[in-house]
Amino acid sequence: MKKIEILIVGKHPEIMKTILRLINNKPEFNGNGAFSVAEVIDKASNIAFNLVLLGAGLNETESKQIQAHFNVPVVQHYGGGSGLLYAEIYQALNIY
Repeated sequence: MKKIEILIVGKHPEIMKTILRLINNKPEFNGNGAFSVAEVIDKASNIAFNLVLLGAGLNETESKQIQAHFNVPVVQHYGGGSGLLYAEIYQALNIY
């Protein structure tokens, strides 16, 4: 079974670590993190992502640049625990 590739973009290393751990705990998901627009573009050139999660710390310009780079769902993640995180992913990908 091919994994769902998820890119998480944010500025806070500890939050990124937690989100990556939660995503990679699900056998159907593979999470990758990026801390800048340049890193997003680099990773996107090597991996076909199914979903992008925008985390804390990005400014409006960065968020718009990232959104413009993808033809997959781009979701703003506001925190709130693993249940909300998984719900955001499942809803964005229409997986229930």
